[in-house]
Amino acid sequence: MGSRMKIESVRSLLIDRYLFCEITTDSGLKGVGESGAWGFLEASAAAIDKFGRYLVGKDPLRIEHHWNFMYRWGYFRGAAIMGAISAIDIALWDIAGKHFQAPVYQLLGGKVRDRARVYYHVFGDTTEVLVKGVVDARKKGFTAVGHLTPFLDEPHHIPYFKTHAAKIEDAIDTVRRYREAVGNEVDLCIEIHRRLTPAEAVQLGLGIEKYKPFFFEDPVTPDNIDEMGYVASKINIPIATGERFNSLWDFDMALRRDAVQYVRPDVCMVGGISATKKVAALAEARHVGVVPHNPLSPVSTAACLQIAACIPNFALQEYPTGEEKPPKSEIVAGAAQHDGKGFLIISDKPGIGVELRPDAARKWPYKVRDVDTRLHADGSVFDQ
Repeated sequence: MGSRMKIESVRSLLIDRYLFCEITTDSGLKGVGESGAWGFLEASAAAIDKFGRYLVGKDPLRIEHHWNFMYRWGYFRGAAIMGAISAIDIALWDIAGKHFQAPVYQLLGGKVRDRARVYYHVFGDTTEVLVKGVVDARKKGFTAVGHLTPFLDEPHHIPYFKTHAAKIEDAIDTVRRYREAVGNEVDLCIEIHRRLTPAEAVQLGLGIEKYKPFFFEDPVTPDNIDEMGYVASKINIPIATGERFNSLWDFDMALRRDAVQYVRPDVCMVGGISATKKVAALAEARHVGVVPHNPLSPVSTAACLQIAACIPNFALQEYPTGEEKPPKSEIVAGAAQHDGKGFLIISDKPGIGVELRPDAARKWPYKVRDVDTRLHADGSVFDQ
């Protein structure tokens, strides 16, 4: 039997550069979730509002039923829609936890760990800046660094050109410098950001093998899973991928092709907490680790930590850090805290453990993300 509680309202909230979903029940409970369709948040907000018309008046605790209803009714999916379903799913789990006065992980089988190891974000438009970022991360107590590109985070307005030999050799040398800067005290999560062809990815993967990366992230685009399988079959370092996947079935195909050694589900994109738990189970059956993707707000981090708390094959959590304007603490209350030793403490608060600040939408208006990408020196579109 269902509960007597009913959903009273479903709101999409565009705040700063994030999209949140806030669901309110007639009992006064509120749940918050987030969409990961960061390039198309306006479209995802429209999808949240549309699903809201279905959800109002329904029992918020029928989470799996609502997930299937939203996913299967219209046969049209993709990132904007799956971001909306994800945000709603997270918010419904938040309500369920508050209703039962328990953290979400308790409703998913209970904790298998008290803390979640994280990797620190490092950015830079020169190798020197990136190397310093790796060293600084170690000084702050982090034992892993990520978003760590061997190709630099150069501005989009600068046209790109390098010979093939320079491109590969410079990247190999950059990874060498990362490793030499911190020895074996820090794991390196090498971020390629889908910018290589399969042939280039194999050459680079073989070249950096001796520096023992924790993983080689998204060396090629997610357009063809067989291509990722090809790269994985030719190199001897783990591939991490999945942040652009928006369904359980994408992960199943990648796993069956041995194309991934660390799955990277985005809880705000793949279908929320419900779907991410299922992805983790698929990976567990193949002894594949889980490294949840998380470039978003503390709402996303909190949802990821519910998964980290209750799955045995959790490996590492992406943890976006840096000088934020505005500080994320001014948007969300209750954000997870770093313990100074490379771990986030997993909250025991009911739900996912965070709340939107009441004045966040007023204080921090939405920042539209412009359509912008980098070009090659010859004028063609370049993946960075």
